[in-house]
Amino acid sequence: MELPISEKKALLKPLEDLFNDFFPWLAGQYDHENGGFYYAKSSRELQNIEPDIESSAQALNILERYHLIELMPEEMKRKLITFFQQKQDMNTGYFLDRNPNMVDDEVMVARAIGYSTNRLAKFGAKPLYPLPSKDNSAPDYMESIASYRQWLESIDLRNSWRGCDRLGVSAIYLAELPKGIREEYLNTALEFFKEIQDPETGLWGEGSMYVRISGTFKLHTFYSRFQKPLPRSEKIYESIIQCLKSEVATDMCYIRNSINLLDYMEVEISDSDLTTIIEITTANIRKLKREDGGFSREIANSPSAPNVAQVKKGDYYPDMPVAVRLSQGLFEGDMNASTQAVLIHRLCYRLANLDFDYQHPDFEQFYKMVDALRG
Repeated sequence: MELPISEKKALLKPLEDLFNDFFPWLAGQYDHENGGFYYAKSSRELQNIEPDIESSAQALNILERYHLIELMPEEMKRKLITFFQQKQDMNTGYFLDRNPNMVDDEVMVARAIGYSTNRLAKFGAKPLYPLPSKDNSAPDYMESIASYRQWLESIDLRNSWRGCDRLGVSAIYLAELPKGIREEYLNTALEFFKEIQDPETGLWGEGSMYVRISGTFKLHTFYSRFQKPLPRSEKIYESIIQCLKSEVATDMCYIRNSINLLDYMEVEISDSDLTTIIEITTANIRKLKREDGGFSREIANSPSAPNVAQVKKGDYYPDMPVAVRLSQGLFEGDMNASTQAVLIHRLCYRLANLDFDYQHPDFEQFYKMVDALRG
């Protein structure tokens, strides 16, 4: 028999208590002049650091998940539209921050297209220039089916997280192809992914359990983009439960990736497993809660360059990207972790088969907080 709603709510209460002082922190990350959101409090104190694409999109994801977007003042909305539009390069169609290192990280570059175009579309706006395409400035590997397959096979998966992240972002470019051609590329990718999936664990690549689950999460974004089910979902589910019980989550991404995969696969979760999942998840997130009200990516500190993943001792990390520094890397909350904590909160409701009816007293005051911090 399924747990009563009251027991599910009681199970979620310790998680929700971690958000009591969260909204003043979020309001403090908005920059009235630039129109975007900063990554962390210490970002403002760094020379030549400004609000960035990922942090701004992540902040808006938070507001959307708490149904606060519809309450946003028109002036703030207009500034955010301009913020994203002005990030686009008129020659290539890519969306880029001013940090010169960003262009050297193919994952960040591809992800910025999705972040920017999705947010502009939700605001009823469009990019100012054409997006990268096969005939424009997409990567060389998109030239043909053969070159795409060759590129897929070239990706180093000795660190599943990084390798699968690179594989997954190719979906951005497939989505821009005409439908008939896109299906050829899509089938090539899905056949390759099936070939290299571990039949025993359902996971992809190598590394620790959390690294492999994180890689599998990164690859799930490819499947999700084209509404495809993950193969061997039951095996992946078993691997996640085993990992939660036996491994220490030292990164907010590890926590989020596990929960996100469980939600996407829509497998049946027993009451016992649900209790285990939410209790362990809450305990893990509590370790990453910070006094400033936000959440940090890592236990020791908030990473100053979130594009460079934490590497656990013994894990291999191929093709380490050049660090894109966004803060001073202090013991503080950051937008990357905070948007993940909010998503985890929402997904735990879904795993518990509950409507997301969370309300916080700061909801009604949020934009007043933002306005009060105007320089």
